[in-house]
Amino acid sequence: MSTKKLSPVEIADALDQLNRGVGAPWQLNDDHISKEFKFSDFTAAFSFMTRCAFAADKADHHPEWTNVYNKVSVTFTTHDVGGLTEKDFDVAGTFNKFADS
Repeated sequence: MSTKKLSPVEIADALDQLNRGVGAPWQLNDDHISKEFKFSDFTAAFSFMTRCAFAADKADHHPEWTNVYNKVSVTFTTHDVGGLTEKDFDVAGTFNKFADS
């Protein structure tokens, strides 16, 4: 997987693809994407975070995130390149799948 910084056109295409068929969309903010996931309670939110933690570690791409009760806020960027890469969108897509299951 490429760790090349994506162009604005590539970012727009990847964001469109990432947000297809999901509830709350990922938001583009300068050099990162972010989303707030909401769950029924703390246990559901923490279970989501646990699944995501293992997937992020396996992909060697870790989010910036916070958890407050039933909400998990997630931000992705690739610090090494100073912007967004395919990895950001791939791991964000995995998080979408975990939130829907």
